[in-house]
Amino acid sequence: MVLIAALGMYDRAETMAANDRFWAQIKAALREMGQDAPDRLTRGTAALMQAWQSPDLLFAQTCSLPFRAKLAGRVQIIATPDYGLEGCPAGYYRSVYVAKRGNGALTLPDLAGRPFAYNEGLSHSGWAAPWADHVARGLTIRPTLATGSHHASAQSVAEGRADYAALDALTWDMIQRYDPFAADLIAIDYTPPSPALPFITAQNPAPLRSALGQAITDLPAADRATLHLRGVVDIAQSSYLSLPIPPTPTGS
Repeated sequence: MVLIAALGMYDRAETMAANDRFWAQIKAALREMGQDAPDRLTRGTAALMQAWQSPDLLFAQTCSLPFRAKLAGRVQIIATPDYGLEGCPAGYYRSVYVAKRGNGALTLPDLAGRPFAYNEGLSHSGWAAPWADHVARGLTIRPTLATGSHHASAQSVAEGRADYAALDALTWDMIQRYDPFAADLIAIDYTPPSPALPFITAQNPAPLRSALGQAITDLPAADRATLHLRGVVDIAQSSYLSLPIPPTPTGS
């Protein structure tokens, strides 16, 4: 068995070194316990669904929609990260609706029914959460542009190829920090909070839970700030599975 470790969800050029050091701390804690661990993180497309579905998965982070739609019963939740996100309880996150600054539509009801960009149909924050939020508010959502990533969804709105999008709140924070095109966007509303992206494994989660807590404690403060890591919390699997699975977006 060649074990797999991946941190693909918030792994961009500016965070890769911090993610590498985060994994180095987890790996060191596991090896101190006599547990095997891969030397380095898997990256690229192999760090996502391919890794999540592998029986060799040791450690990864997944979106909650793939977890409840495809992975529950195949993997176990290790813990859920707390990113200290505004407007969210510990271990929760929400989607941020963004629109092009100066386009005149400043509320979600103004934008509902207009072209909506989403990263993919198996994304909680990019599709499931805004779909459920629109339904709850009695609004129409018209997914017209599948972009492949939150970053690309935000850029499509900045460039006028879609009128609005819903972004993972942590990804939005990173876009504001690192991407100049964020100046062309404005946050106009939010979905209700839901459990954040869990750390998962196909192995025994107990040593990983211990190693994860130790790694966050030992991680340099600058890396914790880069990754927004405050700690981890235990959120029941049922809290993820109780969330609705949305229809396939018509723009797929």
